[in-house]
Amino acid sequence: MTEPVLLTEPREGLPAVVSDSVGLLAAISALANGTGPIAIDAERASGFRYGQRAYLIQLRRHGSGTWLIDPIGFTTLAPLRDAIANDEWILHSSLQDLPCMRELDLIPTRLFDTELAARILGRPKVGLAALVESELGLILEKGHSAADWSTRPLPESWIRYAALDVEVLIELRDLLHAELIETGRMEWAAAEFAHIASSPMAEPRKEPWRRTSGMHRLRKPRQIAIIRELWTVREDIARERDVSPGRIVHDDTLVAIATEPPATSADMHDLPGFRKRGASRYVTTLWSALQVALALPDEDLPVHNPPSDGPPPPRIWRDRDPQAAARLAACREEITTIAETLSMPAEVLIPPESVRQLAWRPPDVITVGSISDLLACHGARAWQIALVATSLEAALLAEPEESTTQEDAESDSVEGS
Repeated sequence: MTEPVLLTEPREGLPAVVSDSVGLLAAISALANGTGPIAIDAERASGFRYGQRAYLIQLRRHGSGTWLIDPIGFTTLAPLRDAIANDEWILHSSLQDLPCMRELDLIPTRLFDTELAARILGRPKVGLAALVESELGLILEKGHSAADWSTRPLPESWIRYAALDVEVLIELRDLLHAELIETGRMEWAAAEFAHIASSPMAEPRKEPWRRTSGMHRLRKPRQIAIIRELWTVREDIARERDVSPGRIVHDDTLVAIATEPPATSADMHDLPGFRKRGASRYVTTLWSALQVALALPDEDLPVHNPPSDGPPPPRIWRDRDPQAAARLAACREEITTIAETLSMPAEVLIPPESVRQLAWRPPDVITVGSISDLLACHGARAWQIALVATSLEAALLAEPEESTTQEDAESDSVEGS
């Protein structure tokens, strides 16, 4: 077996970083005159800066070479988008990169996602480095993936890393594309790619503070109010300073304050989360937010679980509606069987939310047609419905016994069905 080869240098040498309008026009001209699909990637500064802004855009195309664009000096990259809008864009894990690209008006009309293609083909490892090694016999160094890409000037080693990330995407796409055709799965992949490309930007969460890590352990409304106030103040500080909220103070510190509120600001200052460099400067502001939450009248406290039109978390189905829990367990079992037969992750086979919706509120008359309609209403694509609808009909008509606690625990850990 041939040993994989470490990629150390871009084949055309280290590209310059484009940071002005003259360079951008040159990049646009070269890419527009190239041939075939366009490999594109983005680097962010997650964990360092506020938001998910792109701090470097990498592009490569046959006949045009590799181009690295520093987007900081541009309010939009729409001229670049217009020049390549009708071409296929190759991305790896497009759902991660598209939001920051959309902020720059980089919106594809056609795309090929190498990670999703690999998942549809049943590859056990779908990270870019793993696929490049298994499919192309090459090794990508991933040492800078979590770097602070807002750093200027960019170190030469980072520029090399960024260029190599798109160096191999076209070849990887071609191999996966050929296998999708050979296995008869190209139609499935094309439907998924079209769905991603046509989906609008996600709406902001109504209450994003509810995503605070660890707050599920809190039960009292007053504790929930404390999290809300602390999270909101931290977010304001992070936005103003252009710093990741976690670098202000970690979620676990917010939860610790809500669990057992300190009696004085000095007590808050002594918490472990404020001992890291620079964190103590925020104690006064967060202490004031804590006092606001503690002073709220009971009628203004947030509820632990806000009402929702959708189904509740599956972990409480057995207590809330044992029959629905049994239906979900039966549906998940069928989905798992089909997914294993296809060597495909269950969450790729069918959106988990559509299965939960089906199990929580099944059609009045259970048929393949009524199941198909309901799944489609909740996001499933035609190819997915065709693969699962008949099996789900059988699961719903079988009147399964109530699921056990162990089955519930397992089903909660497998979000893919």
